Amino acid sequence: MDDIAKIFGERGDLAHLALFLWASGASGLLLWALRELAASNRRFNDFVSEIARLNRFFDRD
Repeated sequence: MDDIAKIFGERGDLAHLALFLWASGASGLLLWALRELAASNRRFNDFVSEIARLNRFFDRD
């Protein structure tokens, strides 16, 4: 990483390096958020399935 920063620093492209780091961080955060959202949806689906199972169990009477 130091070599990349040195190359960008020598060429005067620090703004491009900052933009790349920001975009990489934002993309990583987006992937993390989507992964968490998918896990949350799975947990909610499991919860609803269990509620439906309980309703079927109690409706037998």
